[in-house]
Amino acid sequence: MDRIILHSDINNFYASVEIRLNPKLEGKCIAVAGDPKKRHGIVLAKSNQAKAYGVKTAEPLWQAKKKCPQLIFIPPNYNKYTEYSKAIFDIYTRYTDLVESFGQDECWLDTTGSVKLFGDGLSVANRIRADIKKETGLSVSIGVSFNKIFAKLGSDIKKPDAVTVISKDNFKDIVWPLPTHAMIYIGKATAKALSKLGINTIGELASADKSSLESLFGKMGTKFYEYAWGRDSDPVARFDAVRLPDSIGNGTTTASDIAAIEDAERVIFALCEVIAYRLRQQKMVAGGISINLRDTNLKTITRQEALLSPIGTATQLAEKAVQILKAHYNFSSMPPLRTITVSAYALSSQSEAYQLSLFAKDSAKDSHLESNIDKLRDKYGAAVIQRALNLETPYTCDAKEIDEGFLPFGKGNLNKQD
Repeated sequence: MDRIILHSDINNFYASVEIRLNPKLEGKCIAVAGDPKKRHGIVLAKSNQAKAYGVKTAEPLWQAKKKCPQLIFIPPNYNKYTEYSKAIFDIYTRYTDLVESFGQDECWLDTTGSVKLFGDGLSVANRIRADIKKETGLSVSIGVSFNKIFAKLGSDIKKPDAVTVISKDNFKDIVWPLPTHAMIYIGKATAKALSKLGINTIGELASADKSSLESLFGKMGTKFYEYAWGRDSDPVARFDAVRLPDSIGNGTTTASDIAAIEDAERVIFALCEVIAYRLRQQKMVAGGISINLRDTNLKTITRQEALLSPIGTATQLAEKAVQILKAHYNFSSMPPLRTITVSAYALSSQSEAYQLSLFAKDSAKDSHLESNIDKLRDKYGAAVIQRALNLETPYTCDAKEIDEGFLPFGKGNLNKQD
């Protein structure tokens, strides 16, 4: 028997919740967005009316406003989004215990074992849609298929409030005409590279030479080929499974341009405080550090370096990131920076890594010190103790806000997947 995999995507999640909270916004062009007064303000979500004007997620607010002059900006209400997300997640678990989150607004479900109780995939999808609409007032689009890749693609094909079934009998007709970037894990850069090879649709990807794809894209090239044929055996995790991140990153667009290495160091140390905090929560250390820089001309540079021994303290992370920055960026001859992102990757267990490190004793002492600092900040607030380096830009957030990614320079992304 084929697996029955569903992928459910809440339609315009943030914007839909805001309309539920304030019905007067119904039918209007709205965008949930960052602070319009700050340079890093972007559109986080938009209503269908705003979408009709070409407003896109992640575009700058000034650009969105130019497309849609009547656009209403609404600050995000993360607590409410979490409440709605949890309520919908609880609905999913009525039908199966195999529910895997893919962000706050998306989930995969494996209902193969629930057929006798709730019917086939289409029946379950329609029941879930009805339950969510009745209990939360929100709508979802659901893809039903025999694997996670096609289920995800199905939820994207028809929106809003719809169900799309992709089976072994019809997937060539539905999936293959679609552009390659419609498939998860194929971003703009990969789609562009495939296009240069004459591969523009998923069907053309399925007809490509697998060994050539592997030589160009590594193991992912083989996976792209297999995904195009619907060959994906990746299981749906249990709803209570703990999934460890592949990387932990944090970035910010600063209120003013960064024109000197000293200013960049302060930003990097602040970013690494948060990364180290989250690493300690996961009991993990990093085997590599990467930095992503965007200058005032909007040119982006990414550099990374694998480490001989894993590291995990803020000092170690920041010193390595600064070392990479100095090796690849010269402030005297290059434009000022407006955005800096630091990421820790190649993560491994803290205890396992320290057993291998020649500097385990020093690393453990530093980690113990920073763990005690965590406790102080949890109790008295993040400003209670700070580095001398950052005295000019003191913390104004508490430990909970640090965990959510807030920095004196703006909001970072703690779980960015690089």
